[in-house]
Amino acid sequence: MLALSKVLRRTQRLQFGACSAVYSQLEGRSFFTLESPSTVYNDKCEAAPRFQDISSMMMSKRALSSNAGTKSDQEDDLEDGFSELENAKETSSSSSDDDSEDDETKLSADEEEEELDLIETDDGIKTVQKKPSELFNTIVSAAGLSIGSALDKYVEEGNEINRFEVSKAILQLRKRRMYGRALQMSEWLEANKKMEMKDRDYASRLDLIVKTRGLEKGEAYMDKIPKSFRGEVIYRTFLANSVAACNVKKSEVVFNRMKDLGLPLSGFTCDQMLLLYKRVDKKKIADVLLLMEKENVKPSLLTYKILIDVKGSSNDINGMEQIVETMREEGVEPDFYTQAITARHYVGAGLKEKAEKVLKEMEGGSLEANRGAFKDLLSLYATLGREDEVTRIWKICEAKPRFEESLAAIHAFGKLNKVKEAEEIFEKIVKMDRRQSSNTYSVLLRVYVDHKMLSKGKALVKRMDENGCRIEATTWDALIKLYVEAGEVEKAESLLREASKQSHTKPMMTSFMYLMDEYSRRGDVHNAEKIFQRMREVGYTSRLRQFQGLLQAYLNAKAPAYGMRERMKADNIFPNKSMAALLSQGDPFKKTAISEILD
Repeated sequence: MLALSKVLRRTQRLQFGACSAVYSQLEGRSFFTLESPSTVYNDKCEAAPRFQDISSMMMSKRALSSNAGTKSDQEDDLEDGFSELENAKETSSSSSDDDSEDDETKLSADEEEEELDLIETDDGIKTVQKKPSELFNTIVSAAGLSIGSALDKYVEEGNEINRFEVSKAILQLRKRRMYGRALQMSEWLEANKKMEMKDRDYASRLDLIVKTRGLEKGEAYMDKIPKSFRGEVIYRTFLANSVAACNVKKSEVVFNRMKDLGLPLSGFTCDQMLLLYKRVDKKKIADVLLLMEKENVKPSLLTYKILIDVKGSSNDINGMEQIVETMREEGVEPDFYTQAITARHYVGAGLKEKAEKVLKEMEGGSLEANRGAFKDLLSLYATLGREDEVTRIWKICEAKPRFEESLAAIHAFGKLNKVKEAEEIFEKIVKMDRRQSSNTYSVLLRVYVDHKMLSKGKALVKRMDENGCRIEATTWDALIKLYVEAGEVEKAESLLREASKQSHTKPMMTSFMYLMDEYSRRGDVHNAEKIFQRMREVGYTSRLRQFQGLLQAYLNAKAPAYGMRERMKADNIFPNKSMAALLSQGDPFKKTAISEILD
């Protein structure tokens, strides 16, 4: 761990030199007061040492601070535009930016799903089965608002409901993102006293409430959980959801509260804070690592993945390589996905030979034996423009293709401008997919979007409707982008309004940004502000990317951006160098040489 924090401090893109100077201050102070407001945590507990950031240490405050300092000039181009956890899980698109968002998704989602999706029997044995359960089939086939009635009938027919079947059904509902149905099932079970509630049951319910109703409803539910069950699993579940929502204040309050309550500091908890600061303030990553070092929390595979991705996205390839080297020295071997992150950043830095070397390592001695790597191999070889390699790997899959591999192949051939090949794979996968999943259509639709094939895109969506596919967030996202790029912005906005009305899904943040960027390009301040406000209404907290788009609208309209700095500060958003330059351009009170002479 010591070696890892040293690597972070000595690499050039993220300047962490101050950490070693102030870290010793942690040793001499053991008690402090929580200064952030916490409205729902009523447990009384003796204050305990907790994590603090550099800026708060300098001011002798003993808590995680949500007031991030402005980024240094060396970090000016670090983009804060990772997609949010809830929406980015859906799919990846064809651009390198979309691949980065897909990386963020996997980093965020993998551990969270593992935490909540374990199937338990009453004797504690955990297992996983892929075959859908009868209970799951009952819930899925029920009309949207009559799940309780369907479950009543299920019991009347003599079917048994036990913990194993319940856990299995909820797992399968989660995998299909049917959070609303899973929540209705959970509420029915408690109301009908069909299962004794344990801490994991409460945690699962909390997670489902946040996913379907938002953080505030989740907080209210937390306060109702019996105190005896309000332990680590409850708090870390809420922490993960606060991080997913990119809510810095709430995440830091929960983290500090866990310390106050004397709950153990786990790798999962620290990884959540790393994910948060990866998005909002990369300078604070060193603070988390120093805390892990002090508390003897061993870095997990996810910890290394996050750090590798941070360094790669900062274009600090030397730093990224040092993290990989440290990881190996600590006896942690990279998995396929870690290698894929590394390769993707090599591609982004133009180091194609290094990228291909990593891809060959992923293939190993026998490509057939490493089938878990196929999905990423198809995507990365396509990004490198290696049609021969994509074709070679797809030929191995083609005889008995897996669903995810087929989606990746459609995406890969689309990147290579092989639309016909992508369509052929799509037709094969539609025959495989008896449920007629909207995901299958969304991937091909994205190919049409990237090639501006509006008529084909419209025909595909019509076919989806005829086959009874429910339009999910990814499909709405692709459609909105399709119409924006075709110049039909009014139609794209009407689709966004329609998507926002759907109770089963929430539009992706990128769906709003397509429109905002187009309005910004046109200098249409009124509509850019309208989209900005709509994002807030559906629950997206403000981020630097949104303010960049909004400010650009003012600049292109040659209109003064009154109060923009204050608006950003109110949302706890601090500009990097490029944003500071835009703010300076849009400042209506900016002094010029001529204005100073006239004054």
